Amino acid sequence: MDENERYEKGMQIRRAVLGDEHVDRSLANATAFSDTFQDLTTRYAWGEVWSRPQLSKHSRSLVTVGMLIALNRKPEFQLHVKAALNNGVSIEEIKEVVLQSAVYCGLPAAHSAFHDAQEVFDELNLEV
Repeated sequence: MDENERYEKGMQIRRAVLGDEHVDRSLANATAFSDTFQDLTTRYAWGEVWSRPQLSKHSRSLVTVGMLIALNRKPEFQLHVKAALNNGVSIEEIKEVVLQSAVYCGLPAAHSAFHDAQEVFDELNLEV
């Protein structure tokens, strides 16, 4: 793929996983300072890595949710909980990732993740 194809593929996957509303908002909020980062994210994270066929979007979502728990990045974690649901990940699977994180990331990280995920489920009016 050339850079334009990578960007287009990345944008397609980014929109499918995160939703048009989020992507449109991110692009609209880009500034002269951050627009290069938006481009990099679309080409590299979405066009290069998320487009690889070796893992499904479902698997990539589970891995991403776990890593964001470890990094304690609430906004990104909540964004990717929504993305995981879009990718067919069940609430029970998200719960299991959070439980697994308690062992490897620590109880405080898992405690925060349970609370943060519940906020997403409440926002989406999902029964848990």
